Amino acid sequence: MTGAAPHAGRDHGLVDIAIIGGGINGAGIARDAAGRGLKVLLCEKGDLAEGTSSRSGKLVHGGLRYLEYYEFRLVREALIEREVLLASAPHIIWPMRFVLPHSPEQRPAWLVRSGLFLYDHLGGRKHLPSSRGLDLTHAPEGAPLRSEFRRGFEYSDCWVDDARLVILNLVDAAHNGAIILPRTRALRARREAGVWHLEMQGDDGGTLIVRARALVNAAGPWVQDVVQSVAGLNSSHNVRLVKGSHLVVPKFWSGPQAYLLQNADRRVIFVNPYERDLALIGTTDISYDGGVEDVAIDEGEIAYLLGVLRRYFRAPPDEREIVHSFSGVRPLYDDNTENPSAVTRDYVFEVHGAEGVPPLLSIFGGKITTYRRLAEHALQRLEPWFPQMSPSWTAGPKLPGGDIGSDFDAFIVELAREYPDLPRKLVHHYARLYGTRARELLGPARVSADLGRHFGGDFYEREAAFLREKEWARAPADFLDRRTKHGLHLTAAQRDAFARLI
Repeated sequence: MTGAAPHAGRDHGLVDIAIIGGGINGAGIARDAAGRGLKVLLCEKGDLAEGTSSRSGKLVHGGLRYLEYYEFRLVREALIEREVLLASAPHIIWPMRFVLPHSPEQRPAWLVRSGLFLYDHLGGRKHLPSSRGLDLTHAPEGAPLRSEFRRGFEYSDCWVDDARLVILNLVDAAHNGAIILPRTRALRARREAGVWHLEMQGDDGGTLIVRARALVNAAGPWVQDVVQSVAGLNSSHNVRLVKGSHLVVPKFWSGPQAYLLQNADRRVIFVNPYERDLALIGTTDISYDGGVEDVAIDEGEIAYLLGVLRRYFRAPPDEREIVHSFSGVRPLYDDNTENPSAVTRDYVFEVHGAEGVPPLLSIFGGKITTYRRLAEHALQRLEPWFPQMSPSWTAGPKLPGGDIGSDFDAFIVELAREYPDLPRKLVHHYARLYGTRARELLGPARVSADLGRHFGGDFYEREAAFLREKEWARAPADFLDRRTKHGLHLTAAQRDAFARLI
């Protein structure tokens, strides 16, 4: 497994499943299918997780607000999955408590209480603490809030490093034999002699060919383009593109808690601790009809998010304090709902194929929390073409690096004991991103000087080599923004210096 570009003209022969799209859905299907003994190839036109799957709100959650849209099945499935994922990757997924200041103008207290009761019990919660009411005039969680917010609620959900979740699924898929081809664009596919012939192009301009018994279209915002332009078929489903933008600012409150803020337009905004001393604020949920590659936050969205903060907090940040911002386009299944926030986060499959005709399975919608179940359901839909494949298996095994035990803090202590001469902050960084794979990364290194060139912050040459060799990183943003968040902690000069070395 390397980050090297594919060779021009390479023929990958015959695989069982070829997947177009290297986001969370494609990665989850690749892992599941490869672990069932199927031969898998995945191609992605950009970097892995470059689109929607690295531009989310970084949450594994049931979707509390979806209850008021009566999405009970989706919320139940997501709450169950929240526990499964927390157990599978505790180094990149961890519990977080959310404070919801009560705003009676938006939702009455009885409705919030009822929703939280359902949220506590709908998914068979096992590990996370239940919700509770808060007197914000005395509770420390109320200290940063304006005095008019006297009552609130607190509940549990989970944080996730979204881009790393994609990568770990693909690392596991590759471990089970899958071929992973980032920066490899699907050009055209045709059925011939009972299989799909998929032609791809690497970023070196070379052509790659694979024959596949089934084709999976996990292209996210480009799902319809793949159906029509690559496969030459017609689709009866549509995607609804919804833009979500986020701000990163210095953390402006004390404590580990996050906040969920209700706005006058019934949208909700998350304010979460991020990267030690920063905060992540979002999202905006607005309809989008521009080019997916061109998505970016606009001044109206910045004003909207900062306005919500001013309504709730005593000393909110202003525009001058914005450290970073990002936007993503969510390819939701178009259920003809007028309000973008109310569009279903559920997923729908479309299958073109029949007995003796190789299938194209296309995925419309979905959310990061339910990606593993989506993968199971996708393979169920493909079972008529693969009756001998092994049963589902991903609910139990850990994702790579996730075998740290039940206590992350205890794992930190253990790793620090093994590497006593490395700075504790650096050990924490390796433990958080790589779990038990940190030992593979560090190898014989014992002091900082063993880690090679220092690029700034906690970023050293040894980690960069690991990301290149084991996780397909090639461009500066792969290293600094997706595989890690080192870019937030480097100066512009340090980022530029690293980019010149790549």
